[in-house]
Amino acid sequence: MNHFLIAPVVLPALVGPFIIMVVRHHLDLMRIFSLASTVLLVAISLVLAAQASSGEIQVYELGNWSAPFGIVLVLDRLSAMMVLLTSVLALVVNLYVIGSGWDKRGANFHALFQFQLMGIIGAFLTGDAFNLFVFFEVLLIASYGLMIHSGGTRRFQAGVQYVVYNLLGSTLFLFALGTLYAVTGTLNMADLAVRVAEIPAQDSALLRVGAVMLLLVFAIKAAVIPLHFWLPASYANAPLPIAALFAIMTKVGAYAILRMYTLVFGPDLALTEGLAGAWLMPAALITLMIGAIGVLGSYRMGRLVAFGAITSMGTLLTSIALFTPEGVTAALYYTVHSTLAAAFLFLVADLVTERQGIEITAQPVMPQSGLIAVLFFTGAIALAGMPPISGFLGKLLVLDAARDHDLVWWIWGTILIGSLVTILGMARAGSLLFWKSHSITETEVDPAEDHDSDAHDETAPTEHAAALPFVACFALLTGLVALTIFAGPASHYAEATAAQLFAPEAYIRAVLGEVTP
Repeated sequence: MNHFLIAPVVLPALVGPFIIMVVRHHLDLMRIFSLASTVLLVAISLVLAAQASSGEIQVYELGNWSAPFGIVLVLDRLSAMMVLLTSVLALVVNLYVIGSGWDKRGANFHALFQFQLMGIIGAFLTGDAFNLFVFFEVLLIASYGLMIHSGGTRRFQAGVQYVVYNLLGSTLFLFALGTLYAVTGTLNMADLAVRVAEIPAQDSALLRVGAVMLLLVFAIKAAVIPLHFWLPASYANAPLPIAALFAIMTKVGAYAILRMYTLVFGPDLALTEGLAGAWLMPAALITLMIGAIGVLGSYRMGRLVAFGAITSMGTLLTSIALFTPEGVTAALYYTVHSTLAAAFLFLVADLVTERQGIEITAQPVMPQSGLIAVLFFTGAIALAGMPPISGFLGKLLVLDAARDHDLVWWIWGTILIGSLVTILGMARAGSLLFWKSHSITETEVDPAEDHDSDAHDETAPTEHAAALPFVACFALLTGLVALTIFAGPASHYAEATAAQLFAPEAYIRAVLGEVTP
């Protein structure tokens, strides 16, 4: 048994309490341990990704209890990819937070940051549906603490809304798990796949109810229309570097849909055939358009990028809703791109708001205006999916995968129009921030104008020339460029991952030690 497999969960689970109990009063030591832990997490994730690239599925049995009686962690191509993506994003965000001084503005930031990583990575690695719920709750608690970091009335109100909405989702999750357990007697994912396939059609009504409830839960996490209302306010009012880390959280919902509806409720399963795709496809298309319209109508930096993230989730879920190997291949490639692009633009948005507030209005030229303008327009192109950045290639893959779908013209039209509306909204914001600002002088701005009391924290650093935040931004930009240059190998990995997902027998055999009937 490969004990290295549990390291990405155990490492932040140990470092978080250590920071709280031992070094909580020493900011420099908290930074050192948090950053060292994140660097080590990246190294571990690289090793696991290299091991998974061979196609072998590894299983870690906690307490040496075999499945389905014990809890298992499972490493395959998909989980390895998501763990690596999370750890790389966490390292970049950690660098930005330290460089910008955001971690000075509230207590226990680095401990909460580690618990957040534990919850996200655990959700990607677990092979048990109930433990998926547990890790969802871990990341929910930690994300709430991070979201209200540095305080503020608006931030606190958005945090309460975020918690209440997600607790409702958690309650529904428990109902769904109880229903599935009542029908099958198990919550191990591999064992569920075997038991579900054995249920007679005449006894499948309750099973279908459980499958629908699970889909609703994951749709809440993925911010799918009409279950998306928590995301714009939550991401826009959270500290923007934290929102950059949250860019991976909506992908947890997409991952769960992909995992459960290829393994347990597969597209070839007669009992639930078409159940997910029939509802998910129109919801994803509407999500895409609502997000694009939100970008066009946003007059605050945080909301602009938050609606951009919703748009990218609509595109991603449209590809997943095809439930074909080609669609999933496109979705996996686009997952990496959209996560990096959204996080990149959230960090750039923080650079802007730290200099001139959260409102998208013409103001005097900000410090480092030229450099930030280049970063903003590059991020806007990336998030909108315009050439030459990798989002363009990702959307081409999605369009190509949808060629044989019954709604092909709706899919193509929505994606293309959504991209156009998104780039128009980004261009409007960029022209106000960086072009019109050159014609504004300090005397033309009302000094009494209060953009937002939460946008300028009293403990915020006044020095804007720190290099580390720009290093973090350029690291994400380098990732997007690399994903474009190495689109061939990346798409081949995504294709192999999709093939593994649509052949779940190997996963079930690795977990249960037996071949599916």
